[in-house]
Amino acid sequence: MLKMKYMKKMFGLLALSMVTMAFMHTKKLIPLQEEEGIRFKHITLAEAKVQAKKNEQYIFIDAYTNWCGPCKKMAATSFKNAEVGALYNEKFINLKIEMEQDADGPEIARLYKVRAYPTLLIIDSEGKLIKSILGLQSEDRLIAFANSVE
Repeated sequence: MLKMKYMKKMFGLLALSMVTMAFMHTKKLIPLQEEEGIRFKHITLAEAKVQAKKNEQYIFIDAYTNWCGPCKKMAATSFKNAEVGALYNEKFINLKIEMEQDADGPEIARLYKVRAYPTLLIIDSEGKLIKSILGLQSEDRLIAFANSVE
């Protein structure tokens, strides 16, 4: 009797592990969809300048801080919009730089006179400021901002 209970438990555990493995295998076969919205690169400003020059693009910088409420809201909403993402991903090298903690942050804040957050910057491959805008931006305003530079 004890042997039968033991075998039932073992069979149950074996069945559960097989179902779990099958589920995990199935998940690997389903391709992950690329996230919509702006795709920010994790590179330095110097590296972005090289890429911008090579690709004949401008650089878009989201100058933010971790404690900034409007920065967090824009990151969770406007930056994730598919139309905004398509435009910015095509037109710019996109950087998200924490102004107080990232290595480039304090220097960028000084260089471009960033005084409040969020500040959005568009610069050329030489680092010249083309355009900036301050504050929380809607999807429509982000699109207009991107289209205001050629």
